[in-house]
Amino acid sequence: MARLYADEQYPYPVVELLRNLGHDVLTVQEAGKANQGISDSDVLAFAK
Repeated sequence: MARLYADEQYPYPVVELLRNLGHDVLTVQEAGKANQGISDSDVLAFAK
């Protein structure tokens, strides 16, 4: 299954649905990176 990193704009019900389907989804909130104003390139680097 896919490993996904969901930002603040990603609806949490979708995260739950993907998890129920067996995908590994980490949210920015769970990673402690929410509301930090980091750039898209920094988000991408963290997700790798």
